[in-house]
Amino acid sequence: MSNSNLTMNRRTFFGTAALSLGARRVLGANDRINLGIIGVGGRGSYVGRYFARIGEQTGGVRVAAVCDVWQRRVRENKAFFHCDGYLDYRELLARNDIDAVLIATPDHWHASQAIEAMRSGKDVYLEKPMCHTIKEAKALVDTVKETGRVLQVGSQTTSGQQWHKAKQVIADGMIGKMIMSQGSYHRNSREGEWNWPIDPNAGPDRKGDDYIDWKMWLGPAPARPYDPDRYFRFRKYWDYSGGIATDLFYHVVAPLNICWDEPQFPHKVMAGGQIAVFQDREVPDTFHLIAEYRKGHSVVLSSSMANSQHIPGLIRGHLGTVIMVEHGRFEGYAPYITVRPEAAGPGGRAIVGEEYAGRWGTAPIRIPIEREDTLAKHINNFLECMRSRGKPTLDVETGAKAQVVISMAVQSYREGRVLYFDEARWRVLARPPRA
Repeated sequence: MSNSNLTMNRRTFFGTAALSLGARRVLGANDRINLGIIGVGGRGSYVGRYFARIGEQTGGVRVAAVCDVWQRRVRENKAFFHCDGYLDYRELLARNDIDAVLIATPDHWHASQAIEAMRSGKDVYLEKPMCHTIKEAKALVDTVKETGRVLQVGSQTTSGQQWHKAKQVIADGMIGKMIMSQGSYHRNSREGEWNWPIDPNAGPDRKGDDYIDWKMWLGPAPARPYDPDRYFRFRKYWDYSGGIATDLFYHVVAPLNICWDEPQFPHKVMAGGQIAVFQDREVPDTFHLIAEYRKGHSVVLSSSMANSQHIPGLIRGHLGTVIMVEHGRFEGYAPYITVRPEAAGPGGRAIVGEEYAGRWGTAPIRIPIEREDTLAKHINNFLECMRSRGKPTLDVETGAKAQVVISMAVQSYREGRVLYFDEARWRVLARPPRA
């Protein structure tokens, strides 16, 4: 299929929602799932290998086709997975034998490709962030409801035990009224975050393995001449990414929504930051946000790509604090979570009172977490839900609530103002919405 007539913009993207639903195969318990991968760069090929490994172990899934706009990646992954390969993702979606797709393209392509996949009768494992805009998040929620497809957002850390055990801690009343959730994501490298290697031999004017279909890669983004920095290092540019907010804060906000009594949209969001060190980008290398929720709690997140000292990830209550991430990243392994009661005075008497002390004591409590491969667990959850038609761990509604916070934070930073969310209308406002 030729890409010469490809014209993809926001109007044609949302027009995709009008397509008729594709035929779908009803999967039995012993049927093998055929997976297509759209985007086989570093992340797509890595996660695809996990699917293939699970398939080798269980016989339940196989990679049947791959797609990428760079011919070299198509050839290499065709050879690795022993499958078909395409430069045009629409050819992959047209196949009736494909049951599900893994989408690991740049952020600005996530929503339109996921919607087209669901409309063609396929379930979707969609790498984080879920999408690029709030309007796209709403379209994804609507499409899942309309088609009945399974969509798992690929933030695998949400399958970790610590979030679900923290949820139980909060439900049991161990921290009292939830006041504030906090977290961070700090890194530091000499080259600057997202400065991945550039292949100088690849481009849209090259042939064979070096050919890149630049028009297809741009897709719904604004038309621009080929720029290898934009292609290889897309997370530095607003057209394709939200920088720290969408690449890293999604790994923080999504699991927090797992911990809370229910996933929630923000009421009010404000953000700040700067390009402190790395001037070769549009997005900030240092970023922070505050989000407030109608239930009376807030989220405070801090991050820098020029300093690696983290802030613990925890949830504060008026009776105690549950600490999920003491010494590392939200997506890293934690051997335990800690519940630390509030205490006052030299004797350390717990503010929680005698009833609390009688149940849990006044000393910090460590709740062990078993070591596990959360990516394998997240993928297996998706495959199980494909068969049961159940709701996956990071379903589209929970994913959308995380997406709204980080997309609003990007908008707040870029516009330099506080923003409010009208949940009933899915609208971002400069003033609080009317009740």
